[in-house]
Amino acid sequence: MPKIVDHDQRREEIVRVVWEVISREGIEGATVRKVAEAAGLSAGGLRHYFDNQRGLLRFAAEAIARSVTRRISAHLRADVPGERRAQLMLEELLPLDGDRRVEVDVWLACLMRSHVDESLARLRRTGWAGERHICRLAVASCHGLPLHDQPGQEFAQASLERQAQRLHVFIDGLTLQTATYPEKFTPQSVRQIVHDELRLLTVTRTPA
Repeated sequence: MPKIVDHDQRREEIVRVVWEVISREGIEGATVRKVAEAAGLSAGGLRHYFDNQRGLLRFAAEAIARSVTRRISAHLRADVPGERRAQLMLEELLPLDGDRRVEVDVWLACLMRSHVDESLARLRRTGWAGERHICRLAVASCHGLPLHDQPGQEFAQASLERQAQRLHVFIDGLTLQTATYPEKFTPQSVRQIVHDELRLLTVTRTPA
């Protein structure tokens, strides 16, 4: 009988290999050939997933989006105080460990290339919308408000929407700083910075 291949499982295995190669070789050094060698496959065997470095980068970025979404969903289901939930969600966007550092490196590389590569432009747009949604969820959590599950749904109160906008700009800036100057930050200091920013939200008066 022919061997039954679980393509979803195989895809996740290849994702891990892609991330390992990127972590070891960097974005530019992560080629299809090197990924194939690390995965124990021929280059032809990877064509089902990607056939060049541009496709490799898109494949890795799409996997990151799925992974972050799963982790955020788990925090939303967890029975934790609102400010703690907000903290955990925002931490998923920051390079606080090896896996998340690779995720941020890949994502930033995608953002840069998306301006000249239309195949990545959709990821840039959906990524922005997804991050703004996470920031709205964080603001709602801090204020004990209902959590909307529809990305793109703005707050009815303009003041809350401004808080989400500010938090989005803040987290983007912190992500870029920690990815570019990792020697200037420790995971503990980054978590404290996020905590302090969220505390400003909780002491800000919200409309009734």
